[in-house]
Amino acid sequence: MEVVIDGKSGYCFGVEFAIQMAEEEMNDSGQLYCLGDIVHNRMEVERLNAKGLQIIDREQLASLKDCKVLIRAHGEPPETYRTAIENNIELIDASCPVVLKLQNRVKHAHDRMQSNEGQMVIYGKQGHAEVIGLNGQTQNSAIIVTTVDDLEKVDFSKPVTLFSQTTKSTKGFYELKEEIERRLDQVNGEGAHKEMFNANDSICRQVSNREPQMNKFSLENDVIIFVSGKKSSNGRSLYNVCLRNNERSYFVENEEEINPAWFKPADKVGICGATSTPMWLMEQVADFIRKLESELVK
Repeated sequence: MEVVIDGKSGYCFGVEFAIQMAEEEMNDSGQLYCLGDIVHNRMEVERLNAKGLQIIDREQLASLKDCKVLIRAHGEPPETYRTAIENNIELIDASCPVVLKLQNRVKHAHDRMQSNEGQMVIYGKQGHAEVIGLNGQTQNSAIIVTTVDDLEKVDFSKPVTLFSQTTKSTKGFYELKEEIERRLDQVNGEGAHKEMFNANDSICRQVSNREPQMNKFSLENDVIIFVSGKKSSNGRSLYNVCLRNNERSYFVENEEEINPAWFKPADKVGICGATSTPMWLMEQVADFIRKLESELVK
């Protein structure tokens, strides 16, 4: 049985940078607060917790004073920075540069739209940390949509500006874009969307380029073991890409969830993961599967 790891899987640069900042800070001070899970992967969160990274929520942040708090790659809304100033909290800001740039674009677009009663629509997961940060730039007035069904919340007699959470599906974004154009024309007349609609493809290409890679990788292997935290929306999306191409694709959080019955001695097994999956975890899973080979041959 051959076991290979997809070399293009694993952390995106934003997550890698945030973890590096956290580890460097803990090496100096021994302990650090982090607002929310630093990455949507339980195994990595537990590893960093053992080093001194303490996860807090926004309610706990409001009660802290005179300490250091890490802002993870997902970014934060303006009120988090105001709280930090009021409570003399030093922020270790590891917000992804791509997310920070997007926040700035969303804020400026929202400010421009105030003059024509336009609506800000964000394609993303309700409650996701990045979406909370983006919505904060609109004073929490944006309409969050995940599927075409959510467009019922939009008033198509008014102008619409569309942005996307950086880790969402490119295919999903353009499906929403086409449907918004259709509904604007339906309500306001043919071609109305050209004046009333501003669509901004704000998906991170380092993330979206993983989809064609997953298409290719899932076809090259007999079995796919997709390693990801259960909280990762990017993980679920990429796993579904694998599953569409290869019915012998399995989603696991770690090696403990692996079933030996999934494998045959002659299989080529591919290990891959999300942008929030550490390489050390994929290697751990690969080692576990290699040790299974002797059992399969018996």
